[in-house]
Amino acid sequence: MRVYYEDVDVGGVVYYANYLRYFERARSEWLRSLGVNQERLAAVEGIGFVVARAEVDFKAGARLDDLLDVTVRLVEMKKTYLWLEQEVRHAEGAHLGRTCAAARIQAACVRYKDMRPQPLPELLSARITA
Repeated sequence: MRVYYEDVDVGGVVYYANYLRYFERARSEWLRSLGVNQERLAAVEGIGFVVARAEVDFKAGARLDDLLDVTVRLVEMKKTYLWLEQEVRHAEGAHLGRTCAAARIQAACVRYKDMRPQPLPELLSARITA
């Protein structure tokens, strides 16, 4: 993804909270690549994913117009949640491959009406273990 003006602070460096947005987008794309339609999960089954924990290490600031790669790697799968490791890295230029931010994210599956933990969708569990 590209860093836009809306992503940076007055110094032209990505505002720290925006890395969480980048991580969220990458997780959504990862779920989509596994065949999980989050809109359908919410509308039909009344469940979805929430971030229960986020541990982020900021390494080097990305700047306006930088092109970034954001990765998602499954670390652990439990009945109602996933532990994921994510990274934002420079995708071009002199800083190619340099890590901007790294995170460990716990994404929990919950029932929206009462926010109670729910088993991961069968489709997701099956695709992850395949």
